[in-house]
Amino acid sequence: MKRIFILTGEASGDKLASKVINDLKKINSNVEYLCVGGENLKSLGIKSIYDLKEITYLGFTNVFFNLFKINKKINQTVKSILEYKPDVLFTVDSPDFTLRVAEKIKKINPKIKTVHYVAPQVWVWREKRVQKIKKFIDHILLLFSFEKKYFEKENVSCEFVGHPLLQNKERSKIDINQIIGKNKALISIFAGSRKSEINILMPTLLSFIKLMNKKYTDMTYVFHSTKEYSHLMQTFINKSGINNCEIVSDEKIKSHILQKSVFAVAKSGTVSLEICNARIPSIIIYKMGFINYLIVKSLVKTKYANIINFAANEEIIPELLQSNCNPENIFNFVSNFLENPNKINLQIENVQTILNKLKINGSSSELACLSLNRFLQ
Repeated sequence: MKRIFILTGEASGDKLASKVINDLKKINSNVEYLCVGGENLKSLGIKSIYDLKEITYLGFTNVFFNLFKINKKINQTVKSILEYKPDVLFTVDSPDFTLRVAEKIKKINPKIKTVHYVAPQVWVWREKRVQKIKKFIDHILLLFSFEKKYFEKENVSCEFVGHPLLQNKERSKIDINQIIGKNKALISIFAGSRKSEINILMPTLLSFIKLMNKKYTDMTYVFHSTKEYSHLMQTFINKSGINNCEIVSDEKIKSHILQKSVFAVAKSGTVSLEICNARIPSIIIYKMGFINYLIVKSLVKTKYANIINFAANEEIIPELLQSNCNPENIFNFVSNFLENPNKINLQIENVQTILNKLKINGSSSELACLSLNRFLQ
């Protein structure tokens, strides 16, 4: 029996990893699993050695203030992996955590194969990381084709497998009218999967909804949440006194809600690809602490936070970041889109042109699982 240890660092990585492992289970039943993961890997019957939220920190300052705890968690994780003796360590995203673990593992036991999924965004900052990564990662699975040049330049074994969020899915029928009232236009809102993001963005988003409610009376705002933080979001909503907000945390229902939405307001991140693939018009928002912002601004070498805008080299999807991420700006942009159908159609058309360049034929999670399976042979 072969063994894989799956190492994720946050909810989005847990979701991506679960798609690959779900496909791997279909072609190879001779594998045992252990992980650091969340609800998605748990749903596959895979035990996590501790709760994922114990390592989900946001921003440089938070990492600095929690440095002792993080190092302790890294050492605990390394110890557990070495004791488990996997054939493959499958690290997913969250490079500041997962790759630090992988580096330690490779030094102590070089026989353990290391496969990393979701390359660090070296096109955004710290391109020299590639030279370091190649010393302890055996293979990297890339989400985007333009990433290959950064790794091939340093002779790093890599493979473009595409992004699972861009896969076309078969959808079961779900009557969302049981959850959301009939005859209401839906706006999907993504406030993030980390506690820190939610705490920062929820007050701004709820103030935006109050502005919308003064102008529109037929809207329902649906917050897409992880199960872990749905209660936190509900607390914010209850305090606001707004009564046309709902929260969904079930993945299948979230997908249907998004499909039925007229617009989406989303925290910058991978969820934007899912929104774009569903052909839903959107804007991107993000806000962080001032010190974190100054650090990031000094390091980032791209103009855009959103991958679609980066790939297009223009702002197809509006980005409201930092001071621009305020209730009035969000209201003005959303209202302007809703009252200009031609503007919505143009965004969707331009986005689809970019997505077609990022997609692959077939299933990206299947390609990733086939690559992972080769390292078990």
